[in-house]
Amino acid sequence: MKQFMTTTTIAVSMLFSVSALPISAQAAQETYAIDSEHSFANWSLRHVVAKTSGTFNDVQGKVVIDRNNLANSSVEAKINMLSVSSNHAKRDAHIVKEDYLNAAKFGEMTFVSTKVVARSETEGEITGKFTMHGVTKEITFPFKVLGFGDDPWGGYRVGLEGHTTLKASDFGYKWGVKPNGSVGDDIEVTLLIEGKRQ
Repeated sequence: MKQFMTTTTIAVSMLFSVSALPISAQAAQETYAIDSEHSFANWSLRHVVAKTSGTFNDVQGKVVIDRNNLANSSVEAKINMLSVSSNHAKRDAHIVKEDYLNAAKFGEMTFVSTKVVARSETEGEITGKFTMHGVTKEITFPFKVLGFGDDPWGGYRVGLEGHTTLKASDFGYKWGVKPNGSVGDDIEVTLLIEGKRQ
């Protein structure tokens, strides 16, 4: 009985100790699963003398956010190369072949953050290891937290946006450096991420 009371006293003491902490300290970091149905990696690049665009619509992973200090946040994401869409089925079938993405051999792009620098409460720069076409490079790009809120299905969500430009040739793709090539080397990327809190 004495042991039970001692254990209970310790448990109650720990509970009150946690409750006494500020709300921000109790839940500093929140984990969100990327919702692949509402997240997109949009891209555009030169085509002849104009531009063409599309998206990868299978983006998965997780985002850990510290609202009080964005520098304590992190991201892990992967993009299915076969989910590319340019609103033209015949072109999409060509894009995934060896001439371009070679998605049969390199089926995923991945990004794992290594550092976040906060510029404000909602904006910053994220650095991490990005792998595409079997090549891994460190990239840094700006991001913005668009907001937090309840969804219609009883969940709680975060919205994020990021922008960067990649050189296809940095990752072993040669189409953009061919003389008189019809497709450019610079790929402009806009990330639109929606995450559901776990």
